[in-house]
Amino acid sequence: MSGLTHLDSQGNARMVDVGGKAATARRAVATGRIRMSPAALAAIRDGNAPKGDVLAAARIAGIMAAKKTGDLIPLCHPLALDAVTVEFALEDDGVRATASASLTGRTGIEMEAMTATSIALLTIYDMAKALDKAMVIEGVRLLAKSGGKSGEWTAPE
Repeated sequence: MSGLTHLDSQGNARMVDVGGKAATARRAVATGRIRMSPAALAAIRDGNAPKGDVLAAARIAGIMAAKKTGDLIPLCHPLALDAVTVEFALEDDGVRATASASLTGRTGIEMEAMTATSIALLTIYDMAKALDKAMVIEGVRLLAKSGGKSGEWTAPE
C-alpha cells in the first residue's frame, strides 16, 4: 500500500500527519457552472426569483461551506482560512461560479475552493428550482493552486 498517503501500512484509512511540514502561503481557485432555462436565468439576473437574491445566498453558502470542508470530506484537515471569495458570471445559458481560498498553512486548500464552488452551485439550484427543476450543475474543477511542495499548478485549457 506504499505511495497512498491516506492509508497506513495495513491499508487502513488515516489522516496524513502534516505537523512536520513548513507553513507556506497557499491559494486555490475552482470553478463550475449551472445550466438553466432562459426564464430562470432572467429571474436570477433581475432579482425576481421566488426565494429572493439567489446569488447573495449562494455566495454566503459557498463561503460557509469552505469553512466546513474538514467536517464534510473524510480525512480532510480542518483549516484556518485567511480568505474565501465566491464570484458569479452570468453566461448565455447559466451561471458560472468561481471560488478562491487562501491561507498560510501546512496542507493544500484545493478542496476548500472546490467545496465552495459546489455548494454555491447547489444553492443556486435550491433557490431557483421552482423556476427550473432541470438545471444541470457541471464542470466543477480546480483551475489553479499555489504553495506547498508541489508549487504552482494551472489547469490545462
